[in-house]
Amino acid sequence: MLELVRKDARFFLAATLAAVALRLVFVLHFPAVVDDSRLYADIAENWLGHGVYGITNSGEVMPTLSRLPGYPAFLAAIFAIFGWSNFRAVLLIQLLFDLGTCFLMADLARRMFSEPVAKAAFLLAALCPFLANYAAAALTETLEIFFTTVALDLAVCGFSALRDHNDEQSAAAAATWLACGLSIGACILLRPDGGILFAGVGGYWFLLLLRSFAVQKTPGSRLVPGLLPMLTAGVILTVGAFAPLVPWTLRNLHTMHRFQPLAPRYATESDEHPMPGFNRWIKTWMADYTSVQEIYWRVPGDAIDVTRLPRRAFDSTVERQATEQLFADYNQDHEVTSELDARFAALAAARIQAAPLRYYVWLPSLRIADMWLRPRTELLPSDPRWWEFDDDPAWLTVSIVFGLINLAYVAAAVAGAWRSRDSFGFGLFVMFLVLRSLFLGTLENPEPRYTLECYPMVIVMAAALLIDKSYRNHRKLA
Repeated sequence: MLELVRKDARFFLAATLAAVALRLVFVLHFPAVVDDSRLYADIAENWLGHGVYGITNSGEVMPTLSRLPGYPAFLAAIFAIFGWSNFRAVLLIQLLFDLGTCFLMADLARRMFSEPVAKAAFLLAALCPFLANYAAAALTETLEIFFTTVALDLAVCGFSALRDHNDEQSAAAAATWLACGLSIGACILLRPDGGILFAGVGGYWFLLLLRSFAVQKTPGSRLVPGLLPMLTAGVILTVGAFAPLVPWTLRNLHTMHRFQPLAPRYATESDEHPMPGFNRWIKTWMADYTSVQEIYWRVPGDAIDVTRLPRRAFDSTVERQATEQLFADYNQDHEVTSELDARFAALAAARIQAAPLRYYVWLPSLRIADMWLRPRTELLPSDPRWWEFDDDPAWLTVSIVFGLINLAYVAAAVAGAWRSRDSFGFGLFVMFLVLRSLFLGTLENPEPRYTLECYPMVIVMAAALLIDKSYRNHRKLA
């Protein structure tokens, strides 16, 4: 990659300056320090100041396991150097990480395709407003995307060596797989769903392992890696991915007296009620991010306007009346008690029994589509109900433009994927994209940011539209 940068120094300098300028617009004018940012910062400052990985509760520091330690550790390192709660420093350093991601995407495209595709990928990443927007948000996304791209780049490098039976430098191969595993481990320490990356890389590895078994009956074949290198790679990858979780798990056993390798499913504290009935009822009608903002995030703690519920939340007049009564009871003290949660659970069970396909197929599909296709303006002042066209004209224009840009990236990626379907590494991308999308469909809260971890593949596949047939690599693995 360094050779390519030196060869086309003017191009990379101009694209880098454009990338920095775009990200500075968001950092300076639309910095996003949200409630989650302050919670992460509180944990980081208690970790630094009191030596306790915990949150401040009524003036006292209480140990917590509601958030994984990756992002608080990042904040703690920055606060220790630049001062406590210095979010401006956080965002500027995230800008540098995001620039690194652009170069990594280019290197990934170079390994899979060619140098021209690498340049296209760099430009698409540098000018991507969604990556730039989240670089200006004190959230996990920028680091998660960075380490996802590192892991994918290393995985392609490792699988390429296995494919070519390049076993002469076994120490280098082992280091590649260890670094890939550690990058996945970093993703997991940032967000629990980082484990899907391990499932994608590991699933692709398993398919190759099965093929390795199958071709043992075909002597002389060099299209598929041998069993021993494959098994060695799998062991090193697994150890690298899960070793970083050991200290966190031991800490939770010692301090919280719980076996908790990840964060809890709903990021709750040990004494906090997770509201399983309410969450299950939400999944019987939730299909878009707007309802996440207007309903899901407000419970518990805020009053709910039941008229904000979409029509699909009711199957009959009787059900509407029952739901309105539930929210009337909730709005009395803005808490979901065990009794109220049980009533939500009963309502959810009745709705699922009446329409199981809606619950298990259609609504998850709609949530996946919403996360992939809606305008990515959730960090901006744009109205989430953009389709009603009653927002301020400037922000309505932003919503429409962002929506069109997102559609352009996704459409180009689909076209590029079809064109490069015979290329090496394509199966790895498909495995990860499918697994992550299916997982996201199971969530109650379809937030567009959850698909940003897929954007390294989106951008590389979009850049692949520029592939000339002479650059195609037909030695595919899966």
